[in-house]
Formats: sequence, C-alpha cells, structure tokens
Amino acid sequence: MSAIDDLPPLRDIIREHSLSARKSLGQNFLLDLNLTARIARAAGPLEDCTVIEVGPGPGGLTRALLAMGAKRVIAIERDERAIDALDYIVKRYPGRIEIVHGDAQHFDPRPLLDGAKAKIVANLPYNIATQLLVDWLSIEPWPPWYDTMVLMFQREVAERIVAHEDEEAYGRLAVLANWRAETKILFDISPAAFVPQPKVTSSVVRLIPRAVPEPCDRRMLEQVAAAAFGQRRKMLRQSLKSLSVDPARLAAAAGIDTTRRAETIPVSGFVAMARELADIRSTK
Repeated sequence: MSAIDDLPPLRDIIREHSLSARKSLGQNFLLDLNLTARIARAAGPLEDCTVIEVGPGPGGLTRALLAMGAKRVIAIERDERAIDALDYIVKRYPGRIEIVHGDAQHFDPRPLLDGAKAKIVANLPYNIATQLLVDWLSIEPWPPWYDTMVLMFQREVAERIVAHEDEEAYGRLAVLANWRAETKILFDISPAAFVPQPKVTSSVVRLIPRAVPEPCDRRMLEQVAAAAFGQRRKMLRQSLKSLSVDPARLAAAAGIDTTRRAETIPVSGFVAMARELADIRSTK
C-alpha cells in the first residue's frame, strides 16, 4: 500500500510487467509517490478538471492526480508495455481514466474535451520535452485549450523557459514562453528520486497562459528571436540582417539601439520588432 492510495508499490508494477525504462523513449520513472502528489497539488484544485498526462509509465503521477480528485485523466503513452501496466489504475478508478496509445507530438486532445478547459500535468520524457512545450505554446488560436501546465524538465531546460533578459539562460525558448505564459520554477527533484537515475537534477515548472499576450504574429516573433539569438554574441545591427530587412528599422520600432545584443532585449522588445517585421512584409 502506498502513501496516497491502496494500490501496489510502483516497483512491484514495474517488476510484474518488466517495465524497465528505455533510453530511446526518454524514460526515467519517478517512484516517490509523495513527490508525484506534490506535482499534482501544484496544478491547483483538480476537482471537475480533465488532466492531460504525457508518458505515465507505471502510473505514479497518474495515481496522484486521481487520488487528488481529478475528475478525469487522459494519459497518452507510447510504450505498449506501460499500457498493460496501467490497467490496475483503470480498474481502481473506473470511468475516470482514459489511456491513449500514441505519440503525444501528434495527438490533439480537443475532441475528447467537449469544449471544456484542461490542465496538462506531466513528467515529460526528456527527449521530446522541449518540442512538446513549443508545440503547446504555438497553438492557434490563442488562448489554448488548457489553462495550466505543470511540467517536469531537466533543470537546464527549466532555466531556459523562465529566463529573463540579461540572464545567461535567456534565449528563443524564454521569449516564446514568457510572451504567451507566466512561468515559474516551483521546485527541484533530485536524480535519486528516479529509476534509472538521470545525471541531472529535474525541475517542475508551472506555465499559466496569458489570456491576451502582447499582440504580434507568433511566426514573426519566432523569426526575429531566431535571427537575434542565432548570432547572440553579435550586435543586432549584424544578427538581424538575416531577416533581409533594415535592422535599424526593427530596432527603432522597439525603441532600442542596434548596438545591443539579443540577451539584453526584453520580450516586449522582441514583440515590437516582430510587429514591425510583419508590417514590412505585408507591404512587399
């Protein structure tokens, strides 16, 4: 019996189903149910909520979400071994969990939501974590179908998500994330909590979508950020030339000097340059 429910210990489930973690799937199983419960609580009240989980593995976080009162959990799992292993949770919580066998990068949950908002809560597989986040932050139209994301990343990636200008980790990911969401690292998790143990510390990040981000075309914002950070040690007057427009015009629209470098420009500056780039492109 575990600390949060009356189901078997996760190690027993892993042993029974030969569910050894696969590096090719980015799997590191979190077996401490006290920690999975902490992650579930970080998403806020779960009653009357549908939660999307990616990569449930043996079901530690899944169990915590259901034990904490989630009305429904939609768990997306690519590993067929884990599908069978999760059956014990399906039987314990009938009607409250739906297992989807598939790739989260190609899964659209909206047909299953009936127009209701959802939360995304997941210990993401390391090998697809950043791309999944970018996909969720790139949803159009905005605001998206979820109202909260509580996600686990490698600490280095988490720092890149929440970074602000003049911080070493600040880059394209931070511009996109902080333009469209309020971001915060909630807590760290030691490698010792996982099986197998990763070589790095993990961090749980909360992202709350902004209902009305500063207006600009997302694609233009991504292009400006890519150009600026593609040559991050160079001044904007050089790095922005790859956009085939006058860097001075973009910088002027943001009220900044072309001698500055990308890491010193706040998100609002990138938004202003993106709007100007869209205007230039629309007149060509």
